[in-house]
Amino acid sequence: MSSAALTIEQDVWRPKFNPWLIAVVVALAAFMEVLDTSIANVALPYMAGNLGASNDQSTWVLTSYLVSNAIILPISGWLAGAFGRKRFFMVCLGIFTVSSLLCGIAPNLGLLLLFRVLQGGGGGGLQPMAQAILADSFPPQQRGLAFALYGITAILAPTVGPTLGGWITFNYSWRWIFFINLPVGVVTWFLVRRFVEDPPYLGRIRAAGVKLDYIGIALLTLGIGALQILLDKGQEDDWFGSRFITTLVVVATVCLTSLVIWEWFQKAPLIDVRMFKNFNFASASLMLFTLGILLFSALVLMPQFLQTLLGYTSELAGFALSAGGLVLLCEMPIMGQLTTKVQARYLIAFGWFALSVAMFYSTRRIDLQISFHAAVWLRIAQVIGLGFLFVPITLVAYVGIPPEKNNAVAGIANFMRNMGSSVGTSLVTTMIARRSQFHQARLVQNARVDNPNFVKAANALSGHLASAGLGSYRGHLQAYARIYQSLQAQAASLAYVDTFKVLAVGAVIMFLLAFVLQKNDPGGGGHAIVD
Repeated sequence: MSSAALTIEQDVWRPKFNPWLIAVVVALAAFMEVLDTSIANVALPYMAGNLGASNDQSTWVLTSYLVSNAIILPISGWLAGAFGRKRFFMVCLGIFTVSSLLCGIAPNLGLLLLFRVLQGGGGGGLQPMAQAILADSFPPQQRGLAFALYGITAILAPTVGPTLGGWITFNYSWRWIFFINLPVGVVTWFLVRRFVEDPPYLGRIRAAGVKLDYIGIALLTLGIGALQILLDKGQEDDWFGSRFITTLVVVATVCLTSLVIWEWFQKAPLIDVRMFKNFNFASASLMLFTLGILLFSALVLMPQFLQTLLGYTSELAGFALSAGGLVLLCEMPIMGQLTTKVQARYLIAFGWFALSVAMFYSTRRIDLQISFHAAVWLRIAQVIGLGFLFVPITLVAYVGIPPEKNNAVAGIANFMRNMGSSVGTSLVTTMIARRSQFHQARLVQNARVDNPNFVKAANALSGHLASAGLGSYRGHLQAYARIYQSLQAQAASLAYVDTFKVLAVGAVIMFLLAFVLQKNDPGGGGHAIVD
């Protein structure tokens, strides 16, 4: 059957149940999975202490999940075609729920890592399949509204994850961050079984049979696995100063390059890389990748700054971020409505512009004297642009793509965003460490005994400490120690400013790219406009 016939059939087919009921069910599953990518971050020290492991070993709890998650994401469209989307979604949800129970009762770190691999594999199919189900369940003119609901899960969940994880771990136990998935997972599984159905074209794709691409699977597993591990462990192991990281770079480069070449010439590819010939889809994928970088970079930078330099607790830092989450919660439904009235590329352009302004504003506002109130408003400024990006970019990714590719679009789009989040986290971690060293070296040049201002400040502080009861000798040592501590904090603060500058430049580049996106007709369901 031709793509035109499939498009007509897709426009005619509608699910038996109210699509908004379906949307809530699949969005709940996606929210639970996205939440698990960040909720365990603050619990790592507690896990390490409870399981008799070091802090470095406990970070594999995050890495193991992200690796298996990243491997499943890009091939989820192929798996849905091979087994049926509803069946695949239910299997993923079942694996995720059962493995959450196993993670919660894991007696040692080795088993916890094994169960996290299973949990990440099961969770990898939930996000893209939820998005694909929404794309098929709603008529094209209502997709923006549906994606707004999905956007709440994709953007809000990482924001509340660390706060919720810290509260649960502090008040109960780290094991409960996994146990809370059980009731949600079980209820959602039965709701999916009752309300979700596959459109007719998926039945024909499955009936046609799918060839198992062993070479593609091997290249994907090795390439993505190596890439995810090197991004997660690169800064910790000093990047190319480590033979392990250098080996991973070579493996990832060779395997992923070979994967693209191999899949390009396959009749039934594991990952449909030929979709990147569509300029609109390729641009949307790049924007989702950049959005992942900026979203998770800011999400890492703000609480890290507040906790390491200003002494905030994880709970208080989470509260500083929570106002931004509320803004997004209110903004997403409005954005869904705007996509039916305004061309997506104009909304996207405004979103990147707002985000670039917020990042430049952050470079002016971030300092060691910032108040809690100012930090809250700074976070609000950083998230306003995000609401104008996720929904329209997701909508643009489907423009010009036939409906039988919806599963593949969802898989690749979510993969690009998730890899962006990994790159963003690795990028800001490395930049903060390296730029802190750079600024510290510059500032130390002024902390010399031949600098009268430095000597005067050190003597004044030493005298104050001596008169406070430390004595002359100890007061002198303490004065120099405090000055050096202040110098390190100032260097780190300047590193955060540099990092926000880089993020602002990235947003400006995406702002310019937004104007070359294909025009779409909002009132006509987001279909492309041919000039």
